[in-house]
Amino acid sequence: MPRPARYSSSRRDRDARSAPAQAPPQDAPRPQSSAPVVEASPHSTIHATRSPRLLWATIALLAALLGASVWWGWQQQAPVQRITQKDIDAAVLRTLETQPLPSAAARAAAAVAPSVVRVVGYARTKKGKEVERGIGTGVVIVDKGVILTNLHVVQGAERISITFADGMEAGASITGAQPQNDLAVLQAHKIPDDLAAAPLRSTQNLRPGDGVVALGFPFGIGPSVSAGVVSGLQREFDSPEGKQELRNLIQFDAAANPGNSGGPLITMDGEVVGIVTAILNPTPARTFIGIGFAVPIENAAAAVGMPPF
Repeated sequence: MPRPARYSSSRRDRDARSAPAQAPPQDAPRPQSSAPVVEASPHSTIHATRSPRLLWATIALLAALLGASVWWGWQQQAPVQRITQKDIDAAVLRTLETQPLPSAAARAAAAVAPSVVRVVGYARTKKGKEVERGIGTGVVIVDKGVILTNLHVVQGAERISITFADGMEAGASITGAQPQNDLAVLQAHKIPDDLAAAPLRSTQNLRPGDGVVALGFPFGIGPSVSAGVVSGLQREFDSPEGKQELRNLIQFDAAANPGNSGGPLITMDGEVVGIVTAILNPTPARTFIGIGFAVPIENAAAAVGMPPF
């Protein structure tokens, strides 16, 4: 049985088979072709048909692998939890319960403490021995080492020593005085690199009952903090140390003792409104019985030549 042909013949091929064979003319030259003759392979049509399909199949496979990798990475990540206001409130409440905030007095003292110094005046005895003549407190009001203190702490001292908040010790000289307010201005001979001046505030809006803090070195111990309120304004007092009448004083009831002299009186906002200068005590004990006095910072600033508030 004859095998059927795989491909059907063209009409030209059928016509060629049906026409009688003719011999080529003897004189006609045989045509020469410059281009090489390429025989078509029966498999070329199959390859041309399969190549696009293979390309698209490869692209689809790569896209599937990429999608799978993205999905796997997304699954590996922890789910993001949305933070609500309720969560924030709960966290704040836990912080307040476990870590209570410092008191107003503690915050006020911390704001000025880096500017408070211990002041000691030295004198020599007849035998030439150096002894402490006066111990008090001072406060830095200019970061170049300008310090306010009480005049009675350093008056008559042959040498003045100050100790800064970081423990550094240095000598100092008196550069100004205001005897009517028992104030002295000191210039430190050496200062810490990060020395900060205390923030100052006018007493214009100060009222009796406002909270205040006294910071200093009572009996040389400190720095010590005591808190109270302003108990009066524009008071007058005869100072036993300076032997003169002091006027326009701030009266307060925060504990103060010898050694607090020259230290700052601080509002609860952490600003200096006065310089502690005296305590009222009718006994010779020289201990605090509930009334202290401070020179308003306006007068103290005038002693340094600073402009008014």
